[in-house]
Parts: sequence; C-alpha cells; structure tokens
Amino acid sequence: MRLALGLSYRGQGYHGWQSQPDGHTVQDKVEAALASFADRAVSTVCAGRTDAGVHGLNQVVHIDVEVHREPFSWVRGTNRYLPRDIAVQWCQPVLADFHARNSARGRRYAYLLLESPVRPAIEAGAAGWTFRPLSIEAMHAAALLLLGEHDFSAFRSAECQAASPVKQLRAIDIHRRGAYWRFDFDASAFLHHMVRNIMGCLVAIGSGSRPPGWMAEVLASRDRSRAAPTFAPDGLYFVGPYYDAVHALPERTPAFDWLP
Repeated sequence: MRLALGLSYRGQGYHGWQSQPDGHTVQDKVEAALASFADRAVSTVCAGRTDAGVHGLNQVVHIDVEVHREPFSWVRGTNRYLPRDIAVQWCQPVLADFHARNSARGRRYAYLLLESPVRPAIEAGAAGWTFRPLSIEAMHAAALLLLGEHDFSAFRSAECQAASPVKQLRAIDIHRRGAYWRFDFDASAFLHHMVRNIMGCLVAIGSGSRPPGWMAEVLASRDRSRAAPTFAPDGLYFVGPYYDAVHALPERTPAFDWLP
C-alpha cells in the first residue's frame, strides 16, 4: 500500500530535510518514528528538500508499507515517536503511481520577515530580519519582473543539483501586517537557495539600495555573483506542493494560520 503523509516541522534544530550520516535531519527523525510504529524500516520520498533552518508547513511524503493501519493510526502512532517540533498532520492512501515529488504540479514557499531596528528575540529562528524600512511599491515592481518561465541561474546555488535552471515562477505576493512582511512564492519548482537569493534582492530593492529594474538585470545575467547575498533561512517556510485534484490531498495544515 502506498500512503501520502503531510508533515509540519520547525527546521531550526535540524540539518535540513535530507538524511545525513549524523542522523540529525528531519527525514532521519521521521523515518525512525515510522519504523518504530510499523516495526520495520520505512523509506520516505518527499515533495521538496529543505535546507538547514528552513521550516515545513505541509511537506508531503509518500511511503510504501506492507502493514495495515488506519490513516489516523499512522498519524497518532508516528507522532508518538517524533520530537515535539515535527508532527505528521494527516495520512491518506494514494494510487500506486502517485509520487510525492514527480506528481506535484507546483510548490509554494513563504518568507516571514521582521522589519525592526532591533533583531528578533521571541521569533528568533522563525522570522528573518531587516533593520531598514522597506518600500512595498519597489518590491512589487521588482517581483513582477521575475514572473513567467525564465532561466534562474542568477538565483541558483553552486550546490544545486537540478537538471535545468529553467523554472516557471507563477506568483509572488507581498503583504505587511504590523512589523511583519510575508512574501509568498508559487512556482513549478525551485532551485537550491532560489527563494533566499530572490529575497536578498527584494530586500536590497525595498530598502533603496538598488532600483527595481536591477532585478531584471540580475535575471538576464544568469550570473549568481550579480545577485545579492543569500538571505537567512530563519523565516523560510516550505508551504508545500500541490497536486491534481484526482489525488484529493490536503493543501493546508493548522500551521498555515500561525503565519501573519
């Protein structure tokens, strides 16, 4: 039986999603918990790998299992063995050809940013930070220049393993609530560090260090050295993938309403 599971996690204390020899990744913790509950090894395939410090709101994984349990049992039973900052939110049987990564029609990220003269304290690790005032008009103008299908090599890390730098960026939404900014990104897929590198450029433009048109110059250059430094992972959230309606998988978890 193939199952899809939705996971939420705080990434601050982990070395990213993907399994590593030290065992201190989200994938390692999830697979260990699944194995404890199922009493046998369980491998996961995720919709999108996240880096160290990056959080997940609705990370989707699929697993193939031989033991039969009700979906709610997989949720509660697995959570019993997980640390408090990782939790299975839902579980649902899927067709045998469903693939958490390859079946995704798109993926979404959100970045939470605090604009304040003083660095975060209570929200340390959960929000990025800028001490310079930002212009929403300048950032909106710059964001529009990125929409559509482009070669995003200028926003791609040297460690990126994607087969192609060409991605379709479908939407960038920016809004503010009090001292907090929220940036929402929707794309066919994302390159390694793509959102954090775009964020670095948006903040530079929003603070007046660069004009909005600079974003188009960076994009056209296809040169990573032309873009701003990679922004902090602290405020980055993998909102999750979305799939064709036939799969009927949840696209939201309660954690969605935690972000402003």
